[in-house]
Amino acid sequence: MEYYGTMSRIRDIAGISTPDAKTVVIQPWDKSALRSIEKAIIDSNLGISPLNDGKVIRLPIPPLTEERRTQLVKQVKARTEEAKVQVRGVRRDGNETAKKAQKNSEITEDELKELLEKIQNLTDEYIKKIDEIAADKEKDLMTV
Repeated sequence: MEYYGTMSRIRDIAGISTPDAKTVVIQPWDKSALRSIEKAIIDSNLGISPLNDGKVIRLPIPPLTEERRTQLVKQVKARTEEAKVQVRGVRRDGNETAKKAQKNSEITEDELKELLEKIQNLTDEYIKKIDEIAADKEKDLMTV
């Protein structure tokens, strides 16, 4: 959320608590941030309507219906894909750095080939971990 012209995390400008299993309470240290926090929650498309009483924001967590579970699984898949894209971006940067090093005669062609293979193996390892975490989360969400 934007707070005094800079992007800030809600947890950095407010206390967050869970008084019961179905409610999250956000209490900003600066009361003028209430509207910004409320707007950020609405804009985040979490499917939760914030209740602003002028002092705190309450987030009543709705029970998980089949439709809501399906929406959450879609969000998991979207975030999984974002994570994979980021890992692939790191791979691309690593490959470019290695190729520049070989071009500048800092490493040999054999070392380049070995380095590119290591980068690919790490990429595959992290993509697999991301997929495993996503599968576990989907399983958790769909279990009644």
